[in-house]
Amino acid sequence: MPASAQHRRTRNSRLARKLAVLGTGAAVLALPVIGATTASAAPSSTVTAASLGYSNTLDGWIRASLQVMAQNGIPGTYDGIYRNVIRESSGNQYAINNWDSNAAAGTPSKGLLQVIDPTFAAYHVAGTSFDPYDPVANITAACKYAAAVYGSIDNVYGAY
Repeated sequence: MPASAQHRRTRNSRLARKLAVLGTGAAVLALPVIGATTASAAPSSTVTAASLGYSNTLDGWIRASLQVMAQNGIPGTYDGIYRNVIRESSGNQYAINNWDSNAAAGTPSKGLLQVIDPTFAAYHVAGTSFDPYDPVANITAACKYAAAVYGSIDNVYGAY
């Protein structure tokens, strides 16, 4: 091909191309820094006893749950929750019932208030963990269920 037929690049187009490449490179280098800064500064969206200023104990879990329940209009008292937790799991957040009819059907009761997975999912309270063994999530979901079925966890005096 003769030289006269080749595309001629102007000085301005070369400069524009270099600026575009430099700008893209700078943006690519800046993204991880911006992303890391934003991600590390973002608050955790899962409520825990500690995130609400309570101890990581049964007392703290109940108090944190009561705070979340109050924010979501779920009735219940400390005494009602405590009584049911002690009966259901003796305060063991990792308690699991592998012997009753729910377990035989493949959905064992779990956690402080012995909630089966479908009930936990149906009554999960936004902002709490999706882990049924998480104390605050387990208590609030169970109390939301008890409120729907019995009016309040305070009205539950046996297996529910």
